[in-house]
Amino acid sequence: MTYGFQRTATGRVVLRVDQVERGLLMSVARQVMDLVQPAEASPDQDPLAAQLGWVDGDVGISDDPAVARLLPDAYDDPDDAREFRRFTENDLRQSKMQHAMTVVEEIERSGEKVAVTSTDSWLGLLSDARIAIGTRIQISEDNHEELAGLPDDDPRSGLFHVYDWLTFLQESLVRCMDPALYGFSDDDVPVAEEE
Repeated sequence: MTYGFQRTATGRVVLRVDQVERGLLMSVARQVMDLVQPAEASPDQDPLAAQLGWVDGDVGISDDPAVARLLPDAYDDPDDAREFRRFTENDLRQSKMQHAMTVVEEIERSGEKVAVTSTDSWLGLLSDARIAIGTRIQISEDNHEELAGLPDDDPRSGLFHVYDWLTFLQESLVRCMDPALYGFSDDDVPVAEEE
């Protein structure tokens, strides 16, 4: 049963999940890690570039549409985009990896009630997972209802339901983080019991 993120009376953020949801969240996090895993440094790479996390050589956008959405070009000009990517892509990949690893660690050390210590990591992972899944199923505002009505035997159906659930989780987390900033009152934030 999904409850989403909740705040306790003392202001802590928690997520109540059952075993299936725990497993699904860990699987999603690990799949995001697989997508954003930084490339191994080449033995020929300049040592200073490797130490600074720069990519040596020509770097282009990924052929995988999901990775391309997770790590988009920063500039329209291809040369500027490549140069920017060369200096920033590894750091961005590592940041996304760290978000996913933090979420996995928090789930692994918790039971049915996950104590969330890094809302930024959870928000980052949920965003990255939704981007990747949304790209895979080609979701848009125009076809959301169509995808919601897919028959169960359509391969996109399961992914759509995961996408929709992650959207619910993301919205519930945002409500807990700063309700007023997003136009909610404190009454809109579910309260969890302290243990």
